[in-house]
Amino acid sequence: MAIVELLNQDMKQAMKDKDKLKLSVIRMVKASLQNEAIKLKQDTLSEEDELTVLARELKQRKDSLHEFKEAGREDLVSKLEDEVKILQAYMPEQLSDDELNQIVVQTIEEVQAESKKDMGKVMSALMPKVKGKAEGARVNQFVLKHLQ
Repeated sequence: MAIVELLNQDMKQAMKDKDKLKLSVIRMVKASLQNEAIKLKQDTLSEEDELTVLARELKQRKDSLHEFKEAGREDLVSKLEDEVKILQAYMPEQLSDDELNQIVVQTIEEVQAESKKDMGKVMSALMPKVKGKAEGARVNQFVLKHLQ
């Protein structure tokens, strides 16, 4: 099922349940998806584009969460943690360390990378394979570990 359809179903359910936080998060995500479609001049987004928008929304909230924790804003931290949980429900299952490690090794062999100088080549070949399934920073760590 497409992410937009799932969001619509969950939005209706959140309205019935009077779950204001979930409803708010779903509306924000739907608005972001619609804005992305307008930006790309398309009627509907591909699943890959939808995942990109979801990942961006999730990353923004995680970054904000980190900032609020450092600032000691516990009132905002709990709300953002709940938002992150809601968004993660729409993301594909994350790759385990072993799975990610295997994909990284394969990609390094494919592009014949030998040192850190080949980092860009590896990352550009690798990121489409793990889009939505692993965060860029985590992928970067695995690649660096293998290119040393």
